[in-house]
Amino acid sequence: MTHYSADFALLADKSDALALCRDDFYFPQHNGHSALYFCGNSLGLQPKGVSDYIEQELKDWREYGVEGHFNSKRPWFSYHKVLTESLARLVGALPLEVVATNTLTANLHFALVSFYKPTHQRYKIIMEGNAFPSDQYAIESQVRFHGFHPDTTIIELFPREGEYTLRTEDILSAISFHGKELALLMFSGVQYLTGQRFNMQKIAAAAHDVGACCGLDLAHAIGNVELELHDWNIDFAVWCSYKYLNSGPGGIGGLFIHEKHAYSDELPRFAGWWGYQESSRFLMKKGFIPEPGAQGWQVSNAQVFQMAALRASLDIFDKADLRVLFAKRDALTGYAEYMLHSLLQEYPHIPLEIITPKNSKERGAQLSMLIHKHGKELIDSLLSYGIIVDWREPNIIRLAPAPLYNSFADITKFSEKFKEHCIRLFANK
Repeated sequence: MTHYSADFALLADKSDALALCRDDFYFPQHNGHSALYFCGNSLGLQPKGVSDYIEQELKDWREYGVEGHFNSKRPWFSYHKVLTESLARLVGALPLEVVATNTLTANLHFALVSFYKPTHQRYKIIMEGNAFPSDQYAIESQVRFHGFHPDTTIIELFPREGEYTLRTEDILSAISFHGKELALLMFSGVQYLTGQRFNMQKIAAAAHDVGACCGLDLAHAIGNVELELHDWNIDFAVWCSYKYLNSGPGGIGGLFIHEKHAYSDELPRFAGWWGYQESSRFLMKKGFIPEPGAQGWQVSNAQVFQMAALRASLDIFDKADLRVLFAKRDALTGYAEYMLHSLLQEYPHIPLEIITPKNSKERGAQLSMLIHKHGKELIDSLLSYGIIVDWREPNIIRLAPAPLYNSFADITKFSEKFKEHCIRLFANK
């Protein structure tokens, strides 16, 4: 650790407008001290408000029983609406276009029923190679459900030889090449393995230009990067909330359906009673009439306890200026990148390289590092000292400095310990 880095971190933390947000979270403890936690891209920390919000719902359940659906402090019948404005702000949407419901993959299946309508002329799906496995499985199963074969239907795009991330021009070229046969472009907002942020606006426009729909998996994007789903004309998007949104393990999913589809009678869907029009839902009438917008894609009774946990985190986001949040994200990630590059310049024999794009507009709060040997040993060694980062087989370390609760001092401490462990591990290897 240099004096430059220590002084910079001290000054940056003193001027951090979001510094107090750190106090809104619990940190895992290690030997009586807070662990250094950089795993918010896998599971965010617990907001301190979660217990109170869940306890309130337990109390209302205890005191009201079934009447809590309408008479509790925050009636369960409409509880999802408590989250709507906050979620719409984070994804750049109209309130009509978003709903907290189900899980990411369940929402993806429901959306695909509506937006993947293959014909013998137009049936292909383009997605990034090495997409999160659940997306791969969902897409494969939908393709087979429609009577097509994944090998001839799914077009996976991979980086060029010797590169780790996709070039936008290659994505656009593939869309153009397959345009007449393309039914759906299904991409991540941020690639989970490399941390690459895709140009969602540009690739969505290209998909629409050839007559295809565009869907996004925002699991690693919501709460992490700037989103303007409405203005970008995205058809649908899905996300989970337990990563950057800090809602806890298995937290509630989210769904975006663009306003242009809000009142459509032409889109097929797999329906359930919680998507029925709200004003007459409990009349239990025959024949499905959807609630307009994303709420019409709900199927089952709201998951109130999961929503309560998410609400505690969204309260913290609501207090934050998103421009400040994303500026801090870039500063934290850039500082971590600088410290890692300094280490590699000083010790070039360390078999490590950063594979996340250098351009801050092409990434979020994540640096992925390819380690060519002894990676699991390094991770286990760090964990034994209370440093929590993410390991992805076979050889990728993911470091995610979350701007709501990580500090610049965290980066300095991590860099110091990371250097010590690398020197010891690779000294004679």
